[in-house]
Amino acid sequence: MSTLGTTGVFLPVPFTGAVPLARQREAAVRLERAGYGTIWTNETVGGKDALVQLAVLLAATERVAFATGIANIWAREPEIAHGGAALLADAFPGRFALGLGVGYAQQAEATGREYGSPVETMRNYLSRMDGPMMPPAADAQYPRILGANGPKMLALAAERADGVLPAGLPPEFTAEVRKLLGPDKLVVVALTAVPGDREHAKAAVSMRLGMPWFTKAMARLGYSTDDVDGVVDATVAYGGPESIGAKVREHLAAGADHVTLMPVLEGEFLDAVTQLEHLAPALP
Repeated sequence: MSTLGTTGVFLPVPFTGAVPLARQREAAVRLERAGYGTIWTNETVGGKDALVQLAVLLAATERVAFATGIANIWAREPEIAHGGAALLADAFPGRFALGLGVGYAQQAEATGREYGSPVETMRNYLSRMDGPMMPPAADAQYPRILGANGPKMLALAAERADGVLPAGLPPEFTAEVRKLLGPDKLVVVALTAVPGDREHAKAAVSMRLGMPWFTKAMARLGYSTDDVDGVVDATVAYGGPESIGAKVREHLAAGADHVTLMPVLEGEFLDAVTQLEHLAPALP
């Protein structure tokens, strides 16, 4: 099974443009050298296959683990997802984890399929991943982690997955997730990290503040999204390296096994990697 380490980071590849693989390889080597336990990569539908991307980056590095955060279930059939993940786990033992997410209705529609109930859609996807295949997939184990913030998807993760990846919520939520999943499941937290002041942090999460799921989740934890400063302080790691490291430690103390940073960085791709190298020594 994969060893994620305590702290990871999303490779700062934007959704809006392609980064040449030579630069991605360089970035992966530098982030491995900086001490991050896992490098995560994003995915939507089309333009990039996260499993192929990680195959290239795994081959370019020696020790660091890689994980999809999150592989979109509409990008590939479940049998293909399991076959590709098992092949990577076989080729790079202990260095790969598969994060899966149900995405959005428009992504399903773009592939000509019906979104349906997110939880039942994911349940059926997992069942097909575990079903018979011809030819059979490689006989290799890898952690299967579900992207989830809502109670129903969290419950499905507790039942059918190796762990869960909630994003953008405070340490109190991490504690609730640990209680729900128990001691034996992986709790991975995606934490927005902004190397700037509170005003920069507000700008980075402004869209989230208007999302109904976020408003509802924060209200249940005792926060009002009208108190923007309070919400930002609770959910974003911002400031200098020590402040960002302190927020990571809050989630670890609340029960997270691994915290991966979702960096909001300035400059070109490799400039962003330099910023992440500077941050790494302050992280647990």
